[in-house]
Amino acid sequence: MSTTEFRDRVRITVADGIADVRMTRADKRNALDMAMFGALADAGDYLRTAPGVRVAVLSGEGKSFCAGLDMSVMTALAGNRDEAAAQAGDDNPGAMSTSGITHRGQQVAWVWQEVPVPVIAAVHGHALGGGIQIALGADIRIVHPDTKLSVREVYWGLVPDMTGTLFLARLVGADVAKELVFTARIFDGREGHRLGLATRLADDPHAEAMSLAAQIAALSPDAVRGAKELLNQLFNAGAGDQFAREREVIGRLVGRPNQVEAVMASFENRPASFTDPT
Repeated sequence: MSTTEFRDRVRITVADGIADVRMTRADKRNALDMAMFGALADAGDYLRTAPGVRVAVLSGEGKSFCAGLDMSVMTALAGNRDEAAAQAGDDNPGAMSTSGITHRGQQVAWVWQEVPVPVIAAVHGHALGGGIQIALGADIRIVHPDTKLSVREVYWGLVPDMTGTLFLARLVGADVAKELVFTARIFDGREGHRLGLATRLADDPHAEAMSLAAQIAALSPDAVRGAKELLNQLFNAGAGDQFAREREVIGRLVGRPNQVEAVMASFENRPASFTDPT
């Protein structure tokens, strides 16, 4: 068994061909601060070439899988984003990744598709905004029935920009994807399963995911990797173009008056007052 830590945010333990990947910021419900963005991207890069790995299980320690953007990042979005990006350095979610088709924020969800072995997300507690997009980036999702899920970005005056538009379109119909995005509503794992976002439900998602991982790890690793490669070539066609459009659209929103108003209205617990586009 081997264990590798990434920035005190993510830990990978490998045993019996299974990489147990855990977000470890439990006190913050594994919310995405700058360090978490960097740690998740680095953890995914590590798994691309890690020896002896046949399958990975992605989960969050504590009460939630991932509650979405940390409030420090949300505050930065409502302020001087250039200054915030400079302070973040290499962990800036807006910095382009080495893959060339994602920025850092998108890479924390997309990297699980680039990992050559199957990735199973074990989801509990909360998977909101960036959290649900990370879960959607996995190949399989095992979700607790009571998990709170939401494509939350429009609530904050944003759009899903962490590859979520692609994965939503793959998993649900156009009308369902639009309704979830437009309303930013919170729904539970049971509805997520009915809609096709959860592969299966389980009272103990991590245990169920580890059991499924053991089944996969017992099969030919060459065949499993080959199968993921072929299916990804089919399902992920046009990904780079879609991700570029995500970056373009959110670039028109971040820091603009209506986006700042969405954040401030939420912080101040008051109705928002938006200006219609001209």
